[in-house]
Amino acid sequence: MSRKTSQVCVVGLGYVGLPLAVGFAKHLPTIGYDVNETRVKELQQGYDRNGETPEAALRNPNLRFTTDPSSIRGADVIIITVPTPVDKAKRPDLRYLIEASRTVGQHMQRGAIVVYESTVYPGCTEEDCAPVLEQASGMKAGVDFKLGYSPERINPGDAEHTLETIVKVVAGQDEETTEILANLYGLVVKAGVHKAPNIRTAEAAKVIENTQRDLNIALMNELAMLFHQLGLNTRDVLAAARTKWNFLPFEPGLVGGHCIPVDPYYLTHKAQEIGFHPEVILAGRRTNDTMGIYVAKETVKLLILAGRPVRNAQVLVLGLTFKENVPDIRDTRVKELVEELQSFGCHVEVCDPLVIESDRKRVPFTFIDDPFSARKGHYDAVVLAVPHRMFRERRYEEYLSLMSALARGVFVDVKGVYLSDARADTFGNVLYWNL
Repeated sequence: MSRKTSQVCVVGLGYVGLPLAVGFAKHLPTIGYDVNETRVKELQQGYDRNGETPEAALRNPNLRFTTDPSSIRGADVIIITVPTPVDKAKRPDLRYLIEASRTVGQHMQRGAIVVYESTVYPGCTEEDCAPVLEQASGMKAGVDFKLGYSPERINPGDAEHTLETIVKVVAGQDEETTEILANLYGLVVKAGVHKAPNIRTAEAAKVIENTQRDLNIALMNELAMLFHQLGLNTRDVLAAARTKWNFLPFEPGLVGGHCIPVDPYYLTHKAQEIGFHPEVILAGRRTNDTMGIYVAKETVKLLILAGRPVRNAQVLVLGLTFKENVPDIRDTRVKELVEELQSFGCHVEVCDPLVIESDRKRVPFTFIDDPFSARKGHYDAVVLAVPHRMFRERRYEEYLSLMSALARGVFVDVKGVYLSDARADTFGNVLYWNL
């Protein structure tokens, strides 16, 4: 594959696909394809709603954004990066992956390499996607076109661990394809490329990366619940434990997003398909899936202890996205936190300046833009659910000013950002709680 004649097409321009397209465009003619017309128009105008990619990178003349699937035909390598969520029953939802495969199959040229980066279970690329490509194209995988898999490792909102700085795993259905992909990704990934022995191994590596993280956070969450009953502060216990050189620095928290809450279900789906019934993996998921509800119930208990009425209590929730400093609300546990508070009769207002207008319309919540100036003394409880940068920059006293002075207020600081300030508060006019 000659660099002068090669062209790459990235299918799906979200958190994963856009950095890839921008990276490859520095070296090769690159097409960025997406079915979302609004998204494509924004990118054509140099605007990334996720705030991850600067305008200058989007205006690279080597990079073309389009909704025209016929553009796929000119690419030697087609990289599919569409979402792979789970449905309401926590089963893999392959609709986007299958549809993208069908579109690619209808338009790809003979001899192309089709690479999947979406999270899947071991075997999905060759057993589920390849037949769709073959049917749509009339060609044979391994003969007329080749398959590859390279698991995405994008971490939204992280300026340190980027596409260029994270080792890339690649695998093709034969050694030649693996070598081509290693050379291709090597153009943009300065951290190096790891060649997995086969596609199934690369698929398995992806799902266990986040499964491991999910289980470690689940352990911290379960310990946090235990320590609260023992009258211990979780942050103090962890600070002491971390003085041992091999203690892993995980923390309790609300686990959301499009990876950690999803990937374990892809692995357990495949396990159950072959008659293996995982227990530890699903136990971790059960714990993390309920943490939003747990925080809400603790907030209600604190309202009662503070002498505030729960029914019609005014509660402010700060942060709705699945993690700090990103605008994405997919699979956020804060949504369940708000809904649980509402189920107790609380009046909940949500403030998250990062959530775009179209996403605000997707959730039936009351949003407020600036409670620090418009709602002083208004709330019975304040929940700092996602400590975005703009929230961390606020002083502890500013949070206290949001609460009515008629009775003790409740400040639920999920990540313990203001623990030191709360301990230094000699007045003790609020009940402070952290996970």
